[in-house]
Amino acid sequence: MSDPGHPVPPALPFGLRRGPARWLARAGAVAALYVGLTWATSAGPLRALHFGWPVGPVLVEFRVAESLAVLPVLFPEAVPGLFVGVMLANLLGGLGPWDVFGGSLVTLVAAYFTWRWRHSWLAYASPVVLNGLLISIYLSALFGLPYWTTALGITLSEALVVLGLGVPLVRALRRRWEEPR
Repeated sequence: MSDPGHPVPPALPFGLRRGPARWLARAGAVAALYVGLTWATSAGPLRALHFGWPVGPVLVEFRVAESLAVLPVLFPEAVPGLFVGVMLANLLGGLGPWDVFGGSLVTLVAAYFTWRWRHSWLAYASPVVLNGLLISIYLSALFGLPYWTTALGITLSEALVVLGLGVPLVRALRRRWEEPR
């Protein structure tokens, strides 16, 4: 029974509780999951697909961990978690400082907009559009490819991962979240 002057806050999903330590732990878990997925799925010949692979004038980049880019729809702590996860993944195997800092900052902005627009289809579009348009600026220069074909390749690659893996992930988590106890 709650006191009318002090209403009980709504319950959080998955038995989560509020508090800075738990918030930080979940952000760290998202970062670790991003790095782990990147490295687990980028061994051997698949490595080029995770950090950019030119196919003619088009650059393709399939990073399974990018499916996590839509987690801010459900968890605001995923915003800094994704930023740190991308920074660490790119630091360990990316394309140098441009990828470490540029890729991480684009992810931070995209994750913020994913959280901000979490009740709209724009939440799912933000990582696709921002990665496609902004990451392509430095990737086209690094690979010596035309900007627009690079942007097209990155946008389509990101859309396949986000829509093909990320959206089902959010739906599954949301179903689990909304199940009666």
